[in-house]
Amino acid sequence: MRNEVNVALAGPEAHAELNGVYVLNGTTHCDNHTYIGHDVPDCTSDELYKGIIAEKGTGVFNGKVCVKQDAQRTRAYQSNANILQGDDARIFTKPELEIYADDVKCSHGCTIGRLDEKGLFYLRSRGVSEAEARRMLSHAFMTDVLERITNEDWRKHLASLIDAKLEAL
Repeated sequence: MRNEVNVALAGPEAHAELNGVYVLNGTTHCDNHTYIGHDVPDCTSDELYKGIIAEKGTGVFNGKVCVKQDAQRTRAYQSNANILQGDDARIFTKPELEIYADDVKCSHGCTIGRLDEKGLFYLRSRGVSEAEARRMLSHAFMTDVLERITNEDWRKHLASLIDAKLEAL
């Protein structure tokens, strides 16, 4: 699967919010490519993508934020966080900022890690099975992306889809 999102913030005080979740297992592959162009002053963008990759799944995140010279007072945030479950799971992440203006506040970053072993131990010591503990921690990892969805029915629907996918890990 390949997702491409291209946004041009071309009007004053325009705002873009991009949120993404991917849960990969087996030999599935997912590319997420985003571009947000800040073309004029006083625009904002906020981008949060999170992934859980298991087995031989492969994820790609390539996000670029470009702030043009005239786009003063831009505020842009970009984050990609990933959890790898297994030695064969792979993620290739490349958050990018290209800034030509002086008066901006921009940040970008990525993280790659494993499930918290202390958290797993804590849940296991309370009688939670290992599989359920992994699902609980994985769901909690995705929560901040889901909380950005204002439509409650849509948020619940997406949470159930994610939980079903986490069941298969």
